[in-house]
Amino acid sequence: MMLQQKIKGLSAQYAESFIQIRRHIHAHPELSYKEFETSKFIQSKLSEWNIPHTVIAETGVVGIIEGKNPSKKIIALRADMDALPIKEENEVIYKSLNEGVMHACGHDVHTSCLLGAAKILNELHDEWEGAVKLIFQPGEERNPGGASLMIRDGVLQNPAPQAIVALHVNPGLDAGRLSFRKGRVMASADEIYITIKSKGGHAAAPHLTADTILIASQLIVSLQQIISRNNNPTSPSVLSICSFQGGHTTNVIPSEVKLMGTFRAMDETWRFKAHELIRRQTIGLVEAMGAEVDLHIDVGYPTVDNNPELTGNAWQLASEYIGEANVSETELRMGAEDFGYYTQYIPGCFFRLGVRNEEKGIVHNVHTPKFNIDERAIETGMGVMAWLGAVLERK
Repeated sequence: MMLQQKIKGLSAQYAESFIQIRRHIHAHPELSYKEFETSKFIQSKLSEWNIPHTVIAETGVVGIIEGKNPSKKIIALRADMDALPIKEENEVIYKSLNEGVMHACGHDVHTSCLLGAAKILNELHDEWEGAVKLIFQPGEERNPGGASLMIRDGVLQNPAPQAIVALHVNPGLDAGRLSFRKGRVMASADEIYITIKSKGGHAAAPHLTADTILIASQLIVSLQQIISRNNNPTSPSVLSICSFQGGHTTNVIPSEVKLMGTFRAMDETWRFKAHELIRRQTIGLVEAMGAEVDLHIDVGYPTVDNNPELTGNAWQLASEYIGEANVSETELRMGAEDFGYYTQYIPGCFFRLGVRNEEKGIVHNVHTPKFNIDERAIETGMGVMAWLGAVLERK
C-alpha cells in the first residue's frame, strides 16, 4: 500500500505538468505515420528523465524502465499518438495549430498518461519488481495499423513482455472512473472499396448504357442482406457504406461510381465468410445489370481480445487504486483498435478512462470536431498506468 500511496502522491504532484504536456501535444497534432515532431517530443522527455529508448517503425518510440529484479517480469504499457483529419471546433487555448488535423480520439491523452506513468515508475524504480516496456505507437487510425508495424519491427522482443496494457478515453464515462471487460471487447474492421463502371450516357437515354447510379443504389441495399440473412443474429456485425461518389450534373449518367465503406464483426470465422459473400454479391449484381466492377476489401484490424485472467487482475488492482465504486464493466463495442494485433501474440488488457464532465459541457464523442476531455482524467490515467505497470502480473 505504501507504493500505491507514493504513486498517488506523485500523480497529484505532477498532474498539472502533464496537463500542460497534453495541451502541447493536442495543439500540435500529426496524422498517422507522420508523427515526427510528436516522436521527437516523446524522445526528449524520456531523455530528460534518463530513460533508455529507441525508435522503431520510423516514428514509434520504445523505452524500458527496470525495477528491482528486472528479469522477474516484463509488462508493456502502450499509447498511440496519431491524430485525425478533422478541423477542430473547440475554442480553447490549446486548440490545434495544424489546420484540418485534430486529436479527436484522445491519443494526446493516452501519450500524456504513459509519459506520466513513465516518470513516476522511473522515480520509484527501486520500489517495485520487474521491468516496464514503454510503447509509443504511430498510426492507430489507419491501415495497416501501427501496432502491426511495431510488431514487425520487434517491439515484442528483446526483451519480450509477458503482457501488454493500454487505456483509451471514454467520453461516455465520467472523469475519475475506469471500465474493464474480460474477453472480446472490440470488433474487427475491414475497409471496402467498390468502383462500378459503364460507358455512361445521356440521362434521357438510359437504355443505351448501364445506369451506374441505379446499380450502386441497388447494391448498397442488397449488401445489407448479407448481414441480416447470413449472419447469426446473436453475433454482432455491421456493414456500412459511408461514401457514394458519382455524377456531376443533372442530365449525365456517369461512367463511374465509387463506394467506400466498412465491415465489422465479432467473429473471425464469420468475418472472412462475409468477405466472400460481399465479393459474390457485388460482382453478380453489377454484372447482371450490365456494368463492370472493381472490388477491393482491405483487411484491417482483428478483434480486441482481453485476456480474462490478466484483465481480472488489472480490474481488481484498479479497484484498489481508485475504489471499487469507480470501476465498471466496459460495454461491447463495434469500434476497432489495432491493439488487437498485440493480443494475438501476448495476453492483453485494454481498458477505458473516463473523461466526461457534463457540468462543463464536455460530452462530445470521439472523432467529432468538438471532442474534448475533463483534464482531471490525466491524473487518474497516469497513476493507474504506473500502478499497473509496477504491480500487475499474469497469475
